[in-house]
Amino acid sequence: MTKIYITAVLFLFAFAACKSAQKMYDRGNYAEAIERSIRKLQKEPNDATAKSILKDAYREAVARQEGEIRTVLNSASENRYEQAYRQYANLQQLYHSVQQVPAAARAVAATDYASFVETYRNKAADVRLERAEKWMDDETITGYREAYREYQAAQRLKPNDVDIKKQVQYALDMATLKILVVPIDLQGSNYYYSNSSYQMRNFQDRLVRKLNIHSGSEFVRFITEWEGRSRDIVPDEILEMRMSRLVIGRPYDQSETRTVQKEVVVKETVYKKDSVVKEYATVKARIATTRRMLVSEASLFLTTRDAGGRILWNDEFRGEHRREAKFVTYTGDERALSNTDKELIKNNKPEDIRVPREDEIVEDLMQQIESDLAQRLRQHYQRSF
Repeated sequence: MTKIYITAVLFLFAFAACKSAQKMYDRGNYAEAIERSIRKLQKEPNDATAKSILKDAYREAVARQEGEIRTVLNSASENRYEQAYRQYANLQQLYHSVQQVPAAARAVAATDYASFVETYRNKAADVRLERAEKWMDDETITGYREAYREYQAAQRLKPNDVDIKKQVQYALDMATLKILVVPIDLQGSNYYYSNSSYQMRNFQDRLVRKLNIHSGSEFVRFITEWEGRSRDIVPDEILEMRMSRLVIGRPYDQSETRTVQKEVVVKETVYKKDSVVKEYATVKARIATTRRMLVSEASLFLTTRDAGGRILWNDEFRGEHRREAKFVTYTGDERALSNTDKELIKNNKPEDIRVPREDEIVEDLMQQIESDLAQRLRQHYQRSF
């Protein structure tokens, strides 16, 4: 009984597969009909229905594709060779699909289109290369960018061609706007002689990396002075940054004080078990609530110039480090404190009392400026292209 059930299920699956292939064929989806027929023959090599559908579908698919190839080759389209190449590549894919399954290969004599694929791949690449050369002759940044795109298309057709790869890189280099970022000028700020001025170099290095990763255009590249010298790069624009203002604030404390007092037992004299004499005294404490404020500011002025020194754009970027903290301290006798006062003092945080180091403040200021600066530079150069 079990064997009969399994046989019936397999028959139903086989019938459904053939019916599905026939349905694809009737809809004119010959490539899918071929694939489904091949899968059926892979499981049932002698299935006559699958063989018949495969033959008919392959014949119709080839006739359709070859007809489209003749039409496109007779057209005046600049990309006719590329379109023909892709059509022949589709036919070659059908050939490979058939050849991979012996039963399918015996059922239909599929044509090997490898030579046609190679011929039209080369012709299509040659057309792209010719167009690229014409754009390169234009000797404008727009022409170089169009040439780069044509070379890229040629490289997609012939990805292993070393010469085309070099041409792609050369066209990209010619098409790219190279912006030299010169070291930050710290003169004019009170931070010029700081021992932590290395932060400015770190800021500049981070900025250049961030801009190159997220520039918004593949045709914009920011370079440092070291890179420009070591690679002998001639910049198209120069980006200058001057720290026009950098003020490290000093903590300003504003305190409010209040005096508290309480009657407490200072001595107990026990005469008998039920006879105790208590002596009271007034204890005092002075509670200080301090509000500490620290404000630091930075302003960076940016100017971009062309190779001839003409100003193209300038702008100013600001950062502000503002720190406010509140803490409670006391002097005097702790016994005078209420539970609420004790809780306030207990909740003092060391970071509230601690004054930030100068380098911490500068780092915060520069991160604010860096974020704003990177965003506006991206927007500026995106508008330019």
